Formats: sequence, C-alpha cells, structure tokens
Amino acid sequence: MKKQGTSERPTGGARTAAAGVPVQVTAEGRTRHEVARLLLEQGPMSAVAVAEALGISPTAVRRHLDALLGDDEAETRHAPRRGPRGRGRPAKLFLLTEQGRARFGHAYDDLAVSAIRFLAEHAGEDAVRAFAERRVAALVEPHREAITRSDDPADRAEALATALTREGYAASTREVGAGEQLCQHHCPVAHVAAEFPQLCEAETEAFAQLLGTHVQRLATIARGDAACTTHVPADSPPGMQGRTSNGGTTA
Repeated sequence: MKKQGTSERPTGGARTAAAGVPVQVTAEGRTRHEVARLLLEQGPMSAVAVAEALGISPTAVRRHLDALLGDDEAETRHAPRRGPRGRGRPAKLFLLTEQGRARFGHAYDDLAVSAIRFLAEHAGEDAVRAFAERRVAALVEPHREAITRSDDPADRAEALATALTREGYAASTREVGAGEQLCQHHCPVAHVAAEFPQLCEAETEAFAQLLGTHVQRLATIARGDAACTTHVPADSPPGMQGRTSNGGTTA
C-alpha cells in the first residue's frame, strides 16, 4: 500500500503471565496478536509479507497463521494474478475473519443495537439518521483543519486516513487508476452498522464533504467485506473544490 495512516499500536489483547505459566506462552500470545494486528491494518497478506513486516521467520509466522486459521480468526484467499499466467498455484493471502477482528474490540455492540432499535421505534428513521450524522461529525470534526488544509483530494484522503487511524479504524490510502482508494481495515461499529446502514451512509457523505469531491463506497466490513473501501476520484467536480474549507458536516 502506498500510504499508511499513523497508528498507535494496541496495548490490549496480549496474554499476561499467570502463576505457574511459562513466560514463553506470553511471548507466543504477544506475537500472535501482532500477526493479527498486521492483518487487521494491512488487509490480505502473504505469510512471507507478514514475516518481513514483523522481522520474524516465515516458519514462526506460518505457525501463528495456522493457529489463527484453526481458531476461525483468519481465512485465506488466492492472490489475483497479474501479467501472463505462470505455472504453479497462485499465492495464498491471509485475512482476518469477523471473529478475528473481534479480538480488537466490539464492546457494547448489543447495547448499542438495542438503543438504536429503541430510537427507531419511538422516534422514527429520521432520528436514526440524525444520530448517525451527529456521530460521524463528532468523529471527524476534531480533524477537519488537518484534512481540509490542502485542496487536492488525494492529500485530503491521506490526511483523512491518518485521522481515522487515530480514531481506531486502521485506515490507509493507495493509488488506483485515476484516483485513490481509502481503506478502513477495522470498524469498531461494524456489528451495529450491519443492522443500521445509516451509519455507513452518513460516514460516506461526511467523507465527500471533507474531501471536496464525490466519493463512492465500494465495500464495507458491515456487509461482510474484508475492509471498508471508498473510491476518491483524482479530480474534484465543478462546485465541490474547496467546498468544505468553511462548511459543516452532515450533522
């Protein structure tokens, strides 16, 4: 990937040593958590790429990947072929399942879903929409100045990825054709958004306003995809350039 949002490494998730438990078990748990964290932040990766990124042996990485597969925390897919079709099997890529993402936290999902259901039943769909817009505004508003500092959609997309990573979304950008793809490899509210897509819709609209261009949501974790992917075109359409420098969000 071309650009990676600045990320604070998670401090939770590693096992702690208990009385009578060898320290080696704790080290194994920490390394496995790092392997899972890398898959979370970078998306589908080969075992060799994971080993290079973490600076550990491919044999050790495969042991941890096999354990994640055995616990249904990871799954595999074949890498897309590029160029002439060669001999041999296509490379195998590893990515986290929904169960694997859960180790990084989906706290209070049931409570949140129940609360929004209550809101929808007693105040209507407009209230759910207003809640979604208010939530995404609170998420991105502290980063508005940093994101809108440039008029270039690609620069804004990179700044937005950095902001989202700081908010726990493990985001990055990469060049794709005539534009950028903004990828969010983790979504703390994915389970809630699966039932209430208004959260994703409000987020997409807020991104368009911040980036100063029309954007297209291509995939979401809430729908079962490996990442939330948003296409950001290279050129802003007439009337959008600079639109968000002083404007508000959808809230």
